[in-house]
Amino acid sequence: MSDTTVTPPVTPNANFKPRIFSGIQPSGNLTLGNYLGALKRFAQKQDEGIETIYCLVDMHAITVWQDPEALRRQTREAAAAFIASGVDPSKSILFNQSQVGAHAELAWLFNCTARLGWMNRMTQFKDKAGKNAEKASLGLYAYPALMAADILLYHATMVPVGEDQKQHVELTRDIANKFNHDFGVDFFPEPEPLIEGAATRVMSLRDGSKKMSKSDPSDASRINLTDDADTIAKKFRKARTDAEPLPETVDGLSERPEARNLVNIYAALADMTSAQVVAEFAGKGFGDFKPALADLAVDKLAPISTEMKRLMDDVTEIDRILGKGAEQADAIARPIVEKTYDIMGMVRSR
Repeated sequence: MSDTTVTPPVTPNANFKPRIFSGIQPSGNLTLGNYLGALKRFAQKQDEGIETIYCLVDMHAITVWQDPEALRRQTREAAAAFIASGVDPSKSILFNQSQVGAHAELAWLFNCTARLGWMNRMTQFKDKAGKNAEKASLGLYAYPALMAADILLYHATMVPVGEDQKQHVELTRDIANKFNHDFGVDFFPEPEPLIEGAATRVMSLRDGSKKMSKSDPSDASRINLTDDADTIAKKFRKARTDAEPLPETVDGLSERPEARNLVNIYAALADMTSAQVVAEFAGKGFGDFKPALADLAVDKLAPISTEMKRLMDDVTEIDRILGKGAEQADAIARPIVEKTYDIMGMVRSR
């Protein structure tokens, strides 16, 4: 027998407690895309034995000007959507970002860690600033460092994201890696993106090549979580489709973006695979499929809109939940940011 000891390779997160963090901007009118791509999965994750922390990132929202009253209402409405979608404040930490000051503190420290070249490669700033980049806020340019702070402030090891958000998790990993390397520590984990499910990217009901968006001028392009049962059914029945019946296999949807989108939505709502949906409806036209999808969507989504309305009728409970969540979040975040100061050489004498 060999006397050589073989040391297993060390993974970047081996020394960190498994923990999930994710956040959503409270910019109003959360949609079916937010539910299937985020909220539904958030609720599922809290029952998998992993600590879950969910945040309404109101500090990200102000990278563009926000009406103060609208921001307050939208933050509470987003909290109501989390709760109505099954996120249980007794199982998960739910809070709004601005109530935990350590987010802004760590973001500044990461501003001094991240490199300009990294920021210049971030596609979302280019998309949001467009041709008026010179008039955009500094916050809009630097917000990926705040996003990294949101995640690493809790030593999160996993981040549920859509495909279009993977770049931010990659930047977060770069910042964690550089900080650890610069100071010779193993202090921040390198979080992994969690991309799961049949409809992680839900497309417009009017154009299957575009993501479902709350900013689309056409309300018919999306299902809002505040839509009532009749509105949900009407929008699905009027969703754009083609004239062909559903194919025998998923491969037959490859050049049919609207059909593929509706099949993916059905699959995600029913906890099925897209292949199972296609097998069930193969050969049937959209005259059969869309009413079935509408009925399924009403069954799943109407209770959410009803509960959101109930919660918003008296926001006292929402504010209490967010306040308690902020206290829980701060209890995790404060020691981590204090240790970060210490690692960087800041005198901490009070």
